[in-house]
Amino acid sequence: MQYFVVMIDYGRRGREAIVDPEITRREVISRIESGEYKNISFIHEIVDSSVEDITADILGEATLPDIGTSGADLQADQFDRLRDLRKHETA
Repeated sequence: MQYFVVMIDYGRRGREAIVDPEITRREVISRIESGEYKNISFIHEIVDSSVEDITADILGEATLPDIGTSGADLQADQFDRLRDLRKHETA
């Protein structure tokens, strides 16, 4: 049996491991290229009872779109800004 584990890091909101035994290597690459998988912590390939970290290989194969700073996590930035404003409020 072979499958892939893609760990997505959402920052302060936590992490999510995506495990689907039916997804292929090509499908993982396709999802990275489409932007469905972002902020990847690691990608592991599980074959029988062995685990291999293939993050660099997969990311090297994926043609990533060029996104500037406009692709930053704006929601997290907004949460940080609101937290900072609350810290500096006077009672």
